[in-house]
Amino acid sequence: MHIISRKTLKQFWEQHPDSQSALSHWYKIVEKTNFSTFNELRQTFPSADKVGELIVFNIGGNKYRLIASVHFNRSKVYILQVLTHAEYDKEEWKK
Repeated sequence: MHIISRKTLKQFWEQHPDSQSALSHWYKIVEKTNFSTFNELRQTFPSADKVGELIVFNIGGNKYRLIASVHFNRSKVYILQVLTHAEYDKEEWKK
């Protein structure tokens, strides 16, 4: 899959250094895999959830949330936000 953009991940792990390993691991898996459906994606990431048109990934043992728009037909993943669990729970990202 083509991931847009790694810069979002880097900016997040600069503020939360303990997230770098988990985010890098997620990136490598997604980059090397071509998911054609949400069900295929869930086979690799069983904790991923669909929230409306977005997909939310639990990262780092549920410590962080990665919110992405996944376009299976074009093999593209747009990273919209990476949040701590506490930031995610505030639901500001839904606005």
